[in-house]
Amino acid sequence: MRNKEYIIVDVFSSGKYTGNQLAVVMAGDSLGSDEMQNIAREMNFSETAFITSIPGKSGDLPAMGYDVRIFTPMAEIPFAGHPVLGSAYVIATELEDGLVGEVSLNLAHAIINVTIGYNNEIPSLLTMCQSAPVFGRIFKKTELAGVLGLPESAIMAHLPVQEVSTGLPFIIVPIDSLEEIERISLDSGAYYALINDIRPKALLAFSLGALNPENHLHVRMFAPYFGIPEDPATGSGCGCLAAYLLEHQVLGEGPLQVRAEQGVEIGRPSLLRLRAEHENGEITVRVGGAVIPTARGVLL
Repeated sequence: MRNKEYIIVDVFSSGKYTGNQLAVVMAGDSLGSDEMQNIAREMNFSETAFITSIPGKSGDLPAMGYDVRIFTPMAEIPFAGHPVLGSAYVIATELEDGLVGEVSLNLAHAIINVTIGYNNEIPSLLTMCQSAPVFGRIFKKTELAGVLGLPESAIMAHLPVQEVSTGLPFIIVPIDSLEEIERISLDSGAYYALINDIRPKALLAFSLGALNPENHLHVRMFAPYFGIPEDPATGSGCGCLAAYLLEHQVLGEGPLQVRAEQGVEIGRPSLLRLRAEHENGEITVRVGGAVIPTARGVLL
């Protein structure tokens, strides 16, 4: 592994300089936790990923996947979607020999498998299978309306505001219209008062319908607690959203297969492909998108 070399990629992108930026550092065992956190703060993207080991290829031990750690500018987190796909892209193009159809990432949360589709031998669509969703607390609509700077009537009356996790918990907020979701203005004081003593720190709002008529959903995600005022694209959160949509039959009984747009309001338009279905008595969630490299460098 080329220690301390990093590559910057755009994840869930529709072209260069769109989607969610990610720095993937081929760290090996050369960096400690504090230094990784400092690097993530210096990069100042939503997350920075560190590949800390490669699978063992000697003896009788099978390859067990790549160890990957994920940091926001403020803290290490056990799972996030776009660092998984971005890391998988770097592994496939920089660390593997030849074309690979799947790579496994060992995260703090779980082992996540990523499938890779190619176009002219270039990775074109990467898809992760997330952990089975866990549905948690239902929140009062008045609480979230105040946090988002909206009237309570802007939140869909027939759907719950609910905590959902496929590895990282989110509060899913169904917004009544595209016009209302574009009006969101986060109230920082109300936000910190809400998340002070609860597990989820991230809010994901969605509306049915989108600015691009080819898409089905418009999404915005806010997590100032992690140093993310608003996220351009949130694979983990949109996985929770896909599970929520299927659980509450928002778009029918399923299987669910939709396109979600995100990041438009902050100038980083992103496209996420979401799938959810019932398999063997539980909900299976898959989230996919494109990854485009934009830069490379070396940490000094």
